[in-house]
Amino acid sequence: MYIGAGILLLLIGLVIVFAYNGDMSIAGLDIGAIGWIAIVLGVLAIILSLILDRRRRETIVRDDRRY
Repeated sequence: MYIGAGILLLLIGLVIVFAYNGDMSIAGLDIGAIGWIAIVLGVLAIILSLILDRRRRETIVRDDRRY
């Protein structure tokens, strides 16, 4: 579920950091820093989604057969 949001944040951050050539400061905010923050958050979202997905796949099988 979070893997799509993570990929989106990662792509937005990469575009901001590596492809944006305009003024890197808008209203006192450093756009380059915002791009790096988006990259880090995207990677964390992807890693957390993989960890949580692995946790959900573990199943417990009980054998309730009575003879």
